Amino acid sequence: MANLNFNAHEVEPATEFEPLPAGKYLAAITESEMKPTKSGGGSYLELTFQILDGPCKGRNVWARLNLQNPSHTAVQIARGELSALCRAVGVMTLRDSVELHNLPLVISVKQKKREDNGELTNEIKGYEPKTAAPAVGQPQQAPVTSNTPPWKR
Repeated sequence: MANLNFNAHEVEPATEFEPLPAGKYLAAITESEMKPTKSGGGSYLELTFQILDGPCKGRNVWARLNLQNPSHTAVQIARGELSALCRAVGVMTLRDSVELHNLPLVISVKQKKREDNGELTNEIKGYEPKTAAPAVGQPQQAPVTSNTPPWKR
């Protein structure tokens, strides 16, 4: 049992989120964590991207990179994605995933059906520097100073 002392009248109820429409979004990594795979035979880097602008501002999208896996192909794909991500944010030598946090970039998001339940979900399919073409539906933004928090960039 947990003593919650909670009044639902004081909090707006959560709403169900539909997957983001496919497209390009200005985003930044806000969290990262190594997690074990379901089988326990490896681990993946889970990255949380927050959308920084437009009608989906504040929404999150996740990427999972299988950096330690018995499948050489899975590791090779994950390392290629990590390389693209590092290049998009300008961090060419990476010691800790926190070095990728709060750096704006453009992510390409697709929708796909989940294998377990058939529902639509988002998948990040590409990374580009923020200085690349503006994200779909996003206005071109003026340069910002390094003191500006990522959600205002």
